[in-house]
Amino acid sequence: MPRPIEALVHADALAHNLGRARARAPDSKVWAVVKADAYGHGIERVFGALRGADGFALLDLAEAQRLRALDWRGPILLLEGVFEPRDLELCSRLNLWHVVHQEQQIDWLASHKTHQPHRVFLKMNSGMNRLGFTPAAFRSAWARLNALPQVDEISLMTHFSDADGPRGIAHQVAAFEAATRDLPGERSSSNSAAVLRHMGPGAGLASDWVRSGIMSYGSAPDFPEHDIAHWGLQPAMTLRSRLIGLQQLQRGDTVGYGSRYLAEVPTRIGIVACGYADGYPRLAGSGTPILVDGVRCGTVGRVSMDMLAVDLAPVPGARLGSEVTLWGRSPHFAQDGTVLAIDEVAQSAGTIGYELMCALAPRVPVRVA
Repeated sequence: MPRPIEALVHADALAHNLGRARARAPDSKVWAVVKADAYGHGIERVFGALRGADGFALLDLAEAQRLRALDWRGPILLLEGVFEPRDLELCSRLNLWHVVHQEQQIDWLASHKTHQPHRVFLKMNSGMNRLGFTPAAFRSAWARLNALPQVDEISLMTHFSDADGPRGIAHQVAAFEAATRDLPGERSSSNSAAVLRHMGPGAGLASDWVRSGIMSYGSAPDFPEHDIAHWGLQPAMTLRSRLIGLQQLQRGDTVGYGSRYLAEVPTRIGIVACGYADGYPRLAGSGTPILVDGVRCGTVGRVSMDMLAVDLAPVPGARLGSEVTLWGRSPHFAQDGTVLAIDEVAQSAGTIGYELMCALAPRVPVRVA
């Protein structure tokens, strides 16, 4: 039989989470962000559940081609724009919209021969200091684009650095609004954190296009201040396996490489067919939450390449073959709704849910549930 580990992608959760984005921003169009192969979930696997979005946003031309091969004829936005002049040929052929964030991209457009003018999103660096024109240079860049016959509609875009934290977005909103005042075109500013924390009734933030990224996949962008239950999100991925071994520890026994875990009392542990070669974080220390037969337990010792250990004290009935949920829905989800949010596991490893999703290893079988 195959090794008992698999990842499930939950189409109903994806559709639900997209609905949450629409509920928070009812007057906006929604980009479903599917960069990094849909945050590790697989573009082809999520497409059916997310095709209710108004458009798809990503980085890679090959991923854009995959969307067109799925017969998506709506908008596709390249979030980092093109990387060399010949990329514009594929933008023309596939009717891709693309971000413009630096002068060289405008130069390439000026030299591009096309019968179909391009839809572009002009990006402002309003404080994130990654990509985009400064507020002082923004209007000049807009004027250059507006003068090109290769350019059709120009939308205006920025990205918030602190939408998930206490600093907030007011300083960036002010910079964006001041620099774009009286310029025509649709606006796109809100990522998942801004949609959840700064949009909705009475919030005041408006955006013609919002970008539903991590929230689409059931992770809270401001965890641990808020969890997915607070935002009404559902995990879109479950990583599950089974117990393949049992050990009875005596007081003083150790577990795993480096003997990092020392049993202080007699302890029964289970061995799970999952390790860092599957994408589980090696830095997750003892006590990282894990579900065994739907019961919350904690890991013990170091994570190995192919295995990890779990303290079975909370579930004395566990046996060989018991189902283990590394993150996502418990085996009893339909009855009790129990989930283990990926954010909790990530926190124990000193990282974020985004990284765990994207790190799922190719050797793990994935199917849509």
